[in-house]
Amino acid sequence: MALTRVDFYSEVLGLSTSMTVILPQQTTTQIGMSGSAGQGDPPVLYLLHGLSDDDTIWLRRTSIERYVAPLGLAVVMPQVGRSFYADEEHGNRYWTFLTEELPRLCHGFFRLSARREDTFVAGLSMGGYGALKWALREPGRFAAAASLSGALDVAARRHATTAPLDPAVWHTAFGERTVAGSDDDLLALLGRATGDDDLPALRVACGTEDFLYEDNLTFVAAAHERGVPLTVDFSPGTHDWAYWDAKIQDVLAWLPLRTGG
Repeated sequence: MALTRVDFYSEVLGLSTSMTVILPQQTTTQIGMSGSAGQGDPPVLYLLHGLSDDDTIWLRRTSIERYVAPLGLAVVMPQVGRSFYADEEHGNRYWTFLTEELPRLCHGFFRLSARREDTFVAGLSMGGYGALKWALREPGRFAAAASLSGALDVAARRHATTAPLDPAVWHTAFGERTVAGSDDDLLALLGRATGDDDLPALRVACGTEDFLYEDNLTFVAAAHERGVPLTVDFSPGTHDWAYWDAKIQDVLAWLPLRTGG
């Protein structure tokens, strides 16, 4: 694998920012690991971080580079602060950055497949919310999307009895506007979908001891009510990196990666 940290200027954000990128490389003589790369442009996974982290965190807390090496899969890990992957009410336009500028820059910087069937998104906690929001708002972009321990009922997080969202974070991201029913509300996005829509494959994983477990139950119930197909993985676990390191391997095994490149 090739690993690169890209420092670049974002026109949308009006500032310099960073992303961490893993690129596939065909190797046969590495000790303890082999790398794979197809003949064409590689598929890409956008892998999103959580509230307290940045673009380096997946690499620092998991073995994501080792896990994707035999898959021929590129991984793009952007940095979005504590934005909830939103165009912030009192901050910056991170939704526009993520969904418009970032993919355009990545395809300019690197050789990546632009095909829907080769494009995936996943994330943890705030990033799980961001991944499913992106997939539900722009379903034609992705073949699959996965959330690990996602904040999937974000409107309820504002006044939750367990681990409510920091009021300063909420104010910056959403201000005083009503999130419930908006395009930042996953339950509302599900409400507009039907089982007949051409949605990407969706996966939700959460530990049963996680403080966000009830939020995930709510999302799953809403998906079932709308007839939206969903792979559900609820098992013992908490909101920690031991859980996410294990579950990202399950996500990678689940992705509908094409063979033969």
